[in-house]
Amino acid sequence: MISCPKCGKENQDHYKFCLGCGAELPRDAAPKPFSSNTPPQGIPAAKVAPGTPGSAPGVQKDPVPTTPQGHGGGGFGPSEQPSQQGIGAAPLASPGPVASSSATSGVVSTSGTTACPQCGHQNAPNNVFCGSCGFRLGPAKAAAAPASAAPAPAGGVVLTALRADGSEAGSYTLPAGTVTLGRDSGAIFSGDSYLSPKHATFRQPGAKKLHVKDENSLNGVYRKLARDVPVTLNPNDVFRIGQEIIRFEPLVSQPAGQDGVERLGAPSKGYIGRIALVIGRDTTGNAFPIPEHGIHLGRERGDVLFPEDGYVSGLHCHLAWDGQKLTLTDLGSSNGTFIRIYEEVEVQTGDVLLMGQQLFRVTL
Repeated sequence: MISCPKCGKENQDHYKFCLGCGAELPRDAAPKPFSSNTPPQGIPAAKVAPGTPGSAPGVQKDPVPTTPQGHGGGGFGPSEQPSQQGIGAAPLASPGPVASSSATSGVVSTSGTTACPQCGHQNAPNNVFCGSCGFRLGPAKAAAAPASAAPAPAGGVVLTALRADGSEAGSYTLPAGTVTLGRDSGAIFSGDSYLSPKHATFRQPGAKKLHVKDENSLNGVYRKLARDVPVTLNPNDVFRIGQEIIRFEPLVSQPAGQDGVERLGAPSKGYIGRIALVIGRDTTGNAFPIPEHGIHLGRERGDVLFPEDGYVSGLHCHLAWDGQKLTLTDLGSSNGTFIRIYEEVEVQTGDVLLMGQQLFRVTL
């Protein structure tokens, strides 16, 4: 634990800012030891209690700077602004350091915090949703929605914009049938300059069914992964952790020339591909090889580190190779791991989509 020099509150050792007052915490110069507890092929899917949403929404368990700096790719310094034609996605909006967070069964504890009845994570008393699993915390009161966001009628498919603490920032009820949404749609989408004018199409093929498709938007549509559930990565798939936009590039052997001459190249024994940081449209930055035994990604622990990205958890996610396919597993990160979708996919109640700078929870 780290004691805040300003207010004296104790914080977990991987926090960078105090949960009590928001002051920057002193950092230990010595690197933290890292030992992987994840099996080579990922870890089993977590059991979800009946009646609770799937990949829940909560974001921002760790307090982060209001203007974080990225690492290598996808991040921006305090004075930098991404170009709409030069970057694949924007950093998530953040309200700055979050107030304290802890307690039990949706009841405020003596420490003034509330524990999620589903996963036990300690939350600030004003959180509407759990910052770890997204479970709705009954006693919490939702913040007032903006005047432009009218309450959704019962029975319709609703997209609810989420703030960093999991509270609701407005909702939009999808018209029946097929609708294309983007910055030109107005309502809760109009103020996001990272949304394309026509960003994604939502189609309702039947009752309690919803499909979403990216309309070749500049910054893409991402779906949040459920915690501890491995998801297969296909060649050239893109995923996001914090401000890092990462593409999986498989290792492909180059054939010999027409005259039978073998091509020169570094030995690739024991490696299955690499991950490359996307720093612009059709532009990549640093790349890291993926060995057959897999790699961990994080801010403080792992094989590939992003120490300056305050939105990446200390140990964030894991890439594992089982001999035939590569899987990506979120390891309970605070802000989640998101994979970009290209083809039309079906989404379920509780799924969280990242479009532009906003997170949207789906309710069918």
